[in-house]
Amino acid sequence: MPRVFFAALLVLSACARRDEVDVSAAISLQDALREVAAASHQRVVFNFAGSNVLARQIRAGAPVDVFLPADEATMRSVSDLVEQPVPLLSNQLVVVSNLPLHVLADLLRCNRIALADPSAVPAGVYAREALQAAGLWTSLQPRVVPAENVRAALAAVEGGNVDAAIVYATDARMARRTRVAFAISPGPRIVYPVAVVRGSPHREGGRRFVEFLRGAEAAAIFRKYGFRK
Repeated sequence: MPRVFFAALLVLSACARRDEVDVSAAISLQDALREVAAASHQRVVFNFAGSNVLARQIRAGAPVDVFLPADEATMRSVSDLVEQPVPLLSNQLVVVSNLPLHVLADLLRCNRIALADPSAVPAGVYAREALQAAGLWTSLQPRVVPAENVRAALAAVEGGNVDAAIVYATDARMARRTRVAFAISPGPRIVYPVAVVRGSPHREGGRRFVEFLRGAEAAAIFRKYGFRK
């Protein structure tokens, strides 16, 4: 009887592993995706980080089923490793500060400005593009404090270590000690694509989860967190 019981446990464990979906996603999606996963009734294991970090992990062979970065460029960097990506969500950049800032040019009054790393992390790349379009990047670049990711940039301004930060509108909703000074509009086109990783351990489960992400129930949750379709 013990051997039969043990064998049954092994079968159940194997089934559980088959149903598990490993998702690497941009850290700005953390709160929304956890709620979406609960609604999906699938067993989802998340790895949240800057999109560029996640792409390097996938390139290095990390066992990932679904990739959801915060920009299309990062997805293209692993295009040979994923199935056809589809656009899933959009977002907007905002400036967070307790200073009286109203337009991008007002950032010239700031000594230190936090951005997610503008050379690699999508939120920072989008912010750099917005400042370049406004003709301000050359003047402001020496004042930029690069952060590991967008939430680290928000933490920097919340902690009083910088005068302002440029972050996603969805992350700014988490601010407790600072406020949204203004939204950057028009701003860069922000797209979160999603794709199943080729040869993933749980490809069918990954495909089911992607379909759920694209459905009405998930869309309602994403809207609650400020994301746009």
